[in-house]
Amino acid sequence: MARILVINPNSSAVVTAAMDRALDPLRAADGPEIVCVTNCDGPAGIESQADADLAAVQTAAMVAAASAAGADAPDAADAPDAPDAADAYVIACFSDPGLAAAREATDKPVFGIAECGVLAALGHGAAVGVIAILSTSVARHWRYFRSLGLDRRIAGDRPIEMGVAALSDADATCRRLIEVGTCLRDVDGAGALVLGCAGMAAYRGAVERAVGLPVIDPTQAAVAMAATSLRLRAAG
Repeated sequence: MARILVINPNSSAVVTAAMDRALDPLRAADGPEIVCVTNCDGPAGIESQADADLAAVQTAAMVAAASAAGADAPDAADAPDAPDAADAYVIACFSDPGLAAAREATDKPVFGIAECGVLAALGHGAAVGVIAILSTSVARHWRYFRSLGLDRRIAGDRPIEMGVAALSDADATCRRLIEVGTCLRDVDGAGALVLGCAGMAAYRGAVERAVGLPVIDPTQAAVAMAATSLRLRAAG
């Protein structure tokens, strides 16, 4: 069975567990297998450029190690128990840290959740609103959107001003997500929203119902793209 390795570039096992639960709707008996892992040596949350730069090196190294594990097996697809061997990788942080370096480190496809999340939102044919965790995240996001040539499709990027650890406060997080999502809709003209952190996945449905716009969880979007890629490749 093909395997997708989903890497949480921060060291929060709580974020990894929440992300793993959010991916359950994408799991099927015939695969691909979806495995979530934590960068245990990473920053507690990726809340600054320095955090992103550190996590980039570590995440690329994790992909390289997993790719090497797969290469050591006679056939990675026939040896799913090889340690961390994978047929596709997802970098589950909205900064996509280490994405380019990870793609150099393996011949398997590597998906970044920010890139995939925005592309999925564009499928709704509307300007995209991004909900960030902190004000310090916003400038980093815009630099990345410009590098992808997608900045003209972004209606706005607004923070909830809650760090990664604070996202465990479900009531406060959901309330702020709805407030900021409503502002992106009414002030910025967004027609679809992207959650700008892997730790927000549990709130996607509630925000979508409250705001009345399509809401994309970027990790779900990236894993869906990875799974589709693997299924089409297997189909020939």
